[in-house]
Amino acid sequence: MEASDAAEQILDLNEEDGGKSADDRFRSRSALSIAIMAMLLAITSLGGGNAAEDIMNYNIQASDTWAFYQAKNVRKTDTELAADALEAQLMMTQNLSPEQRQAVEKKIADYRATAARYESEPEKGEGKKELADKAKALTEQRDRAMRQDPNFDFSESLFQIAIVLASVSILATSRKILYVALVAGALAFVLMLNGYFLFFDLPF
Repeated sequence: MEASDAAEQILDLNEEDGGKSADDRFRSRSALSIAIMAMLLAITSLGGGNAAEDIMNYNIQASDTWAFYQAKNVRKTDTELAADALEAQLMMTQNLSPEQRQAVEKKIADYRATAARYESEPEKGEGKKELADKAKALTEQRDRAMRQDPNFDFSESLFQIAIVLASVSILATSRKILYVALVAGALAFVLMLNGYFLFFDLPF
């Protein structure tokens, strides 16, 4: 649609409004407000649903990652203890042949290398260090979703209240009720935006 066509349609709508009574124009604008708030309510509901899913998913992933971290920690400790035991045995045993001593030393080195791999394994991202970083990142994402969720909850409630009030304003032909509905809708819109972008933290 060209800009000139859109301008002509707006002028036509204004002329049609000019032929209506003040009450009819008020009802039309109230109905338009309800339609806009209903659309924003749908967007808010989508954001709230996504935030709730993110909380659950990130919480599960973080818990699984921390469990994997603990398993790696146990394996690393067991491997280090095994290496320490072999070293102690090697120091107390004097009658080993050079080949036997070399084999024990190689086993100790293997244990130490395995323990080091349990501590950090950048290639696979499965070392303790990498798992801890991943778990912390997942926890931060879960916490962000938890901060988002209340904004969407309050926004949904306010949009629903605003829509009800706007509907009542049409029946009662009351501009005061519509103004209250619009104020509630504006607050709901701010909370919806904050739910997506987290401009500020809620004080409650």
